[in-house]
Amino acid sequence: MPDSLAPRTAPIFPGTTLRRNSTETAAVLAVQQALNARGCGPVDEDGAYGPQTEAAVRLFQARAFDAQQHPLTVDGMVGPVTWVALFGATALPPMTSGGALAKAALAVAMTQIGVREKPPLSNRGEEVEAYLASVGVPPGNAWCAAFVYFCATEAARKASLANPLPRTGGVLDMWRKALKAGLPCLTTAQAVAAPGLVSSGMIFIMDFGEGKGHTGFVKDLAGGRLATIEGNSNDDGSRDGVGVFALTRRTLGSVNTGFIGLP
Repeated sequence: MPDSLAPRTAPIFPGTTLRRNSTETAAVLAVQQALNARGCGPVDEDGAYGPQTEAAVRLFQARAFDAQQHPLTVDGMVGPVTWVALFGATALPPMTSGGALAKAALAVAMTQIGVREKPPLSNRGEEVEAYLASVGVPPGNAWCAAFVYFCATEAARKASLANPLPRTGGVLDMWRKALKAGLPCLTTAQAVAAPGLVSSGMIFIMDFGEGKGHTGFVKDLAGGRLATIEGNSNDDGSRDGVGVFALTRRTLGSVNTGFIGLP
């Protein structure tokens, strides 16, 4: 076996999703060896991600579960969730940190975990109304985007930083205006192809149709899934929940619009 194909003892996720014709030869080789060891082959251990390897990955995904015991998505690609299922959580490096405002905004968001609407399902309460007021929206309205803006504004104020995040209570409006303002944004396709581009403190954007969306902060990758802090949510990740929650439910692909970066 050529030295260039020698696998690492503890293979670390390469930061890009492995798929057909991947150029990450060493990572592909490690996957092929793991697939053979798990009885999903035989696969040629040649570092080339072709139809044979893709079929073996699909077989593994159909049999395996992620770190939270959810069935894997059978797509024939090796992203963070499948990588962890193959090699364990320690094979996934920590997410890189965003810029100063991203880190500061995430820190503010973490202090808000546990805030609840009063009464539940009212979109009201002292803290919730402060979030809504930060974007000029009256009490009683959906507030996940307002929560994100509030955290960024508080962080900017405390650290004497500029806050370029658009002031809006609309999730999809925030996405459109962030793109227009030139903030560093990733589409879902870009994030899935290169998970290493998603950094801690980014803002995820989801579109549920009919103008409805959901947003929150990315904290890290937990077992390949996104660890997030979300307002107007609940334990099951609802977009119309009762408080601020720390969750580990979403995958990169389930965030169906994209990610907004803060400086």
